[in-house]
Amino acid sequence: MISEVLPFCSKYWYYVILGIVSCCFANVLFARKRGRKLVDNGKDNLEKISRGDDDLPALPKDLVHIPFVYERPSEEKLKNRANKFYKICNARRTVRFFSPDPVPLGIIHDIIRAAGTAPSGAHTEPWTFVLVSNDKMKGDIRDVVEREERLNYYKRMGKKWTIDLTPLKTNWVKEYLTTAPYLILVFKQTYGLLPDGRKKIHYYHEMSVAIACGILLTAIQYAGLVTLTSTPLNCGPALRSLLGRPPSEKLCLLLPVGYPAVDATIPNLHRKPLADILVEI
Repeated sequence: MISEVLPFCSKYWYYVILGIVSCCFANVLFARKRGRKLVDNGKDNLEKISRGDDDLPALPKDLVHIPFVYERPSEEKLKNRANKFYKICNARRTVRFFSPDPVPLGIIHDIIRAAGTAPSGAHTEPWTFVLVSNDKMKGDIRDVVEREERLNYYKRMGKKWTIDLTPLKTNWVKEYLTTAPYLILVFKQTYGLLPDGRKKIHYYHEMSVAIACGILLTAIQYAGLVTLTSTPLNCGPALRSLLGRPPSEKLCLLLPVGYPAVDATIPNLHRKPLADILVEI
């Protein structure tokens, strides 16, 4: 086969080269033409977008900006307030034993209002707080959580994880879910909907909701109540369905809220000192 090709190439080499050059030239022309077409299509798409509403901000273009009202405290007052707030926060503990005593609903509303003051990307406020006090619903939530938690402890979490949890004396039984007077379930909204039905982008929804949860925990502590930070593994879809939340919302946190039981106990744990968590430059 090679012996047949070589005489042909040696005799008609200039035709071969001319053919290769012609193919290359044709490819260059085709690429340029295709490039111009893509550019033209891009311009058309850009014009279509500019003529639409997608370039409008989620907030009003004529949003009014007002003066920031601030009264500067004295340094002494700043020190006192900062130290007092630290002491309140430092007293916060995770509690697994709750009293069934009722808590005024207005207190819980103010706590959730405080969480709703958290900053969010482009002021999208991508959070939903579901407050449950109905005994039947609390029982249904507990059924879902315990069913999944039993699988977690015996099959999913693995030996190392369960060993690490042993000193905390926790297991798949979640009695506090039906004992505490309130459950607060925090959902993150992965996107929202504008009045005309278009999707509203929720920027940094993970970080925004995390900050709101931090304020929520602090508000519960500041009010004089207790809670437990529960992130039910593999329960999100079932609880979202149970509570009638839309697919755009994902469960982040489940908090039982109330007074501690009279005989409540907590692990004797200590927090890291400031020197271990602070880097000053």
